[in-house]
Amino acid sequence: MSVIALVAAGCGSDDSSTGEQATVETPPTSGEATTGVRVPGAEGAFQLPGEVGEDDAFTYDQVAVPVGSSVDVESQKGDGRTTVTFHATGLAPNRDFGVHVHQQRCGPQPADSGPHYQNDVDPAATPDKPSSDPAYANPQNEIWLDVTTDQAGNAQSLTTVDWEFRADEAKSVVLHAQRTMTGPGRAGMAGDRLACIDEDF
Repeated sequence: MSVIALVAAGCGSDDSSTGEQATVETPPTSGEATTGVRVPGAEGAFQLPGEVGEDDAFTYDQVAVPVGSSVDVESQKGDGRTTVTFHATGLAPNRDFGVHVHQQRCGPQPADSGPHYQNDVDPAATPDKPSSDPAYANPQNEIWLDVTTDQAGNAQSLTTVDWEFRADEAKSVVLHAQRTMTGPGRAGMAGDRLACIDEDF
């Protein structure tokens, strides 16, 4: 087994100073939860990059996201809306995670998953400078599924947005080191990328 460096790339700044936090759990009404098209979800146990397994689910920080911990991501779309659900088991207990949908597939390096998926793309964002404008980096324009684990390391969340993913532009879900911050110049930031799982939305 190779030794993996735990240096991870953040979604932007990994400055952990306090900022306004977004509450992301936005459940749909009961009718919305049962309509539309359900997209088969990703489910997998996290492994170290480079290890051969059935799932592309990588941990870059074994303390926060232990090898063998798992997530299940599902999405449902219809009538121009999308609901994404996130269930996790076996993560580090009693801690916050930012959870976002990203544009690229997971890879050996944390940055391989690319930037956040945005419904309306921030024209000022670049590969070296991800979107931090709250007009674009917000839970109505991106998928934010932030969670706080219980004492067993389990958590779940869901969010509903008023749009559907563009085909082949949203390919993974990333767990970050902290809940997502909002505010001018800091919006959408959630710190280091701790783990990633592939998902075809």
